[in-house]
Amino acid sequence: MSHKICVIAEAGVNHNGDFEMARRLIGAAAATGADIVKFQTFRSEALATSGASKAAYQVKQTGSNETQQQMLRRLELSHDAFRALAQIAADEGIAFLSTPFDPESLAFLVNDLGLDRIKLGSGEITNAPLLLAAARSGCDIILSTGMSTLAEVADAVGVLGFGYVAADTEAPSYAAFADALRSQAGRDAVQRHVILLHCTSQYPAPPHDANLRAMDTLRDTFGTAVGFSDHTAGIAVSLAAAARGAVVIEKHLTLDNNLPGPDHAASLEPGEFSSLVSGIREIEQAIGTGVKDVQPSEVDTRGVARKSLVALAAIKKGEVFADSNLGMLRPGTGISAMHYWDWLGRTAQRDYQLGEMIVE
Repeated sequence: MSHKICVIAEAGVNHNGDFEMARRLIGAAAATGADIVKFQTFRSEALATSGASKAAYQVKQTGSNETQQQMLRRLELSHDAFRALAQIAADEGIAFLSTPFDPESLAFLVNDLGLDRIKLGSGEITNAPLLLAAARSGCDIILSTGMSTLAEVADAVGVLGFGYVAADTEAPSYAAFADALRSQAGRDAVQRHVILLHCTSQYPAPPHDANLRAMDTLRDTFGTAVGFSDHTAGIAVSLAAAARGAVVIEKHLTLDNNLPGPDHAASLEPGEFSSLVSGIREIEQAIGTGVKDVQPSEVDTRGVARKSLVALAAIKKGEVFADSNLGMLRPGTGISAMHYWDWLGRTAQRDYQLGEMIVE
């Protein structure tokens, strides 16, 4: 990743299983200025059991008359659809990304579509087999960490470290993952290949649960670049995360918040997403280098706003500078008022008129 903040427009399943809507989401994402448009690649039978219930927010948005698997089946897109969508994204000039939820989908994205970067969702933080397969693919990984303790994130990072550095013949185990996390090679590999996204897995998430300082904890603990997958309403929290050092901002995009489906209500419509991207680009410029110095735009104001030593009364040559005749007034192009006390008690070497700058 470059120093530019990467903005991911999470189309997710906001296509509602409709290829044409997915195509329109790509066009909308490109038009907002986002860097990446991201989908979700899964097979419903490989993601949830037939009896798995929906999350509360999914019930609120889609009703309770179907199981999670039945809902997911309506939201699936075929491999052929994803091949076409990846090409559409390329034609639109926006990078294509998707989140796999099972090994077959991961293999499709890496081996068929040729993706060299994978996004894994918060729900996979304990899915060690999928984490391991993703790391062994050699791809860079963006991993969301919603619903997780720091210890659970450490376990997942250990799996990724093991996957990147261990030989294929080395048997995976919980102990081996912990060893990989402790090893210099494992940590180096994770820091090269992994970006950890702080996340609050509620839709929408309340701002008081955003806990943006957790990004600092992830960065300090694992040495990785960090970002934010934002499920709060609006753009304020994403902008705060960008200013706080996120290198990736991920936010759901929808064509219409009122569309049926689990994620539309917690998504941004294209106009608001454009405002998010514009705000992030301004923040990139505003962050700067961290060096405290005079900025080019300040040079003129510096001379106008600061003060110089001036005569508060007419002063004759040989007269002593005192509180009664020496003061500080704008502009700041003369002797700095910082030296006021150095001049008190000195003798004037020439005559000064009222208001004239001291020039000796």
